[in-house]
Amino acid sequence: MAPELTRQRQADRSRETRRKLMEATVECLVQNGWSGTTTTQVAERAGVSRGAQLHHFRTRNELVTAAVEYVGAESAQQLLAKTDAVRGKPDRTKAVVELIADFYASPLFTAALELWVAARTDPELKPVVVELEFRLGRECHKLAVELLDADESRPGVREAVQATLDLARGLALANQLTDDSRRRARIVRQWAAMVDAVLREDKA
Repeated sequence: MAPELTRQRQADRSRETRRKLMEATVECLVQNGWSGTTTTQVAERAGVSRGAQLHHFRTRNELVTAAVEYVGAESAQQLLAKTDAVRGKPDRTKAVVELIADFYASPLFTAALELWVAARTDPELKPVVVELEFRLGRECHKLAVELLDADESRPGVREAVQATLDLARGLALANQLTDDSRRRARIVRQWAAMVDAVLREDKA
């Protein structure tokens, strides 16, 4: 086998191992929480050896932050892929706000929430999570602006977009202990109407 082909296959296996570890980490965070998520459990769920896990991620902090960032980026890309579907709808703003609310109500938010709570009192984890939250928050804001076709140079528009993201996070938090989907749907409809009024005023 040619050396180039061998290296390529090794690189592919390495990427696949990392993907399995990161996806297994998010699943463990959702199911077991921060305190119940160990690197040993993650390796077992991912179906990889302990040695392979340590080769890619030396500590639990490295593993969980990489996992949340990876899944967050994947979810953001999935959100972006739905842009065309919502742009064609007559009630586009409502469709976008619903999409954002559903995005934050996903298991990713639950995993990220476990990480944020742990980071509050962990001086090693906190700066890493703060930087991660900043990057993901900036990307989500950018996606929301694109989906809403919002002109943030107009007064109040940027604030309306950011408030939409903050509302979606708050609703997702309320959904952690009980199924809050019915109340969330009512609030999302009302909020979408308010955001639409801001955007229409922006274009008037």
